[in-house]
Amino acid sequence: MMNNGKPAITVRELTKNFDSFTAVNAIDFDVYHGEIFGFLGPNGSGKTTTIRMMLGLVEPSSGTIDVLGTRVNQGVGDIRPRLGYMSQRFSLYNDLSVLQNLQFYGKAYGLNKEAMEQRIGEALEMSGLVGRENTQTKELSGGWRQRLALSAAILHRPEVLFLDEPTAGVDPVSRRAFWDLLYKFVAEGITVFVTTHYMDEAEHCHRLAFIQRGMIIAYGSPEQIKHEKMQGQVLEISPSDSIKSIKVLREAQQEDRLQVEEIELYGSLVHIIAVDLEEKKLLVKEILGQADIDIEQMTIIEPSLEDVFIASMRD
Repeated sequence: MMNNGKPAITVRELTKNFDSFTAVNAIDFDVYHGEIFGFLGPNGSGKTTTIRMMLGLVEPSSGTIDVLGTRVNQGVGDIRPRLGYMSQRFSLYNDLSVLQNLQFYGKAYGLNKEAMEQRIGEALEMSGLVGRENTQTKELSGGWRQRLALSAAILHRPEVLFLDEPTAGVDPVSRRAFWDLLYKFVAEGITVFVTTHYMDEAEHCHRLAFIQRGMIIAYGSPEQIKHEKMQGQVLEISPSDSIKSIKVLREAQQEDRLQVEEIELYGSLVHIIAVDLEEKKLLVKEILGQADIDIEQMTIIEPSLEDVFIASMRD
């Protein structure tokens, strides 16, 4: 990650009110050149509103945003050609072919014919769309549409790329390929600001901010956030019946027989968060045994970012 000490984005006391509702509430953060900065939060937490304010599409109620050294509300027209944006809905024209979509965006960005041909060729190669140039966009799967939308967003070689939940609804293999592309961009010096609700993606960001109800509740690298926000250890249990296990353990928690911070379901696994879990393992085993639930495996593990995120959202 390149960090020359001067942020690519600086946000201070940023607030957005819609009548009596505060969507974004006095948030501060910096995004440095050449990093992937993740902006995480549940639906309705203020992620998209924040991006739209940084792009100059929505006017803040108060606060300041500087992008690439320019105050957004004073010179958005000057910096917009240096920015790329990929929205949740992939802003593509379904009735146009892959090539026609790229040509449209190339013209919109003001590329001349020579530059456009070169950039489109590079984009097709990068995204794996070579051979699909004449395919209508509506015939592409979600993963290929995603790659096309990303290709269109970076045709003009932006210095900062904004991605608003770009992998929502896309299969895991396509999500992994997408992130491989992002790392290539960062290696070339592009700064990436991405909103996501996938915790495995958040682990791959250089730094993060968690936003809830319009307020930032955690900020830093994934490791920093785990260290600062995680109170306790994580006991991972592989039971014979995970749904029943959650019910039984939460009943014991409510009755104060099991004093732990969190009990959550992770696929077929159960995670319990508490201090001094080693002392509670026998009690957990006893409670599950009384409910005729077998334990295939029970291990104290390092907390994941998802553990921290869920704990933070409940605070």
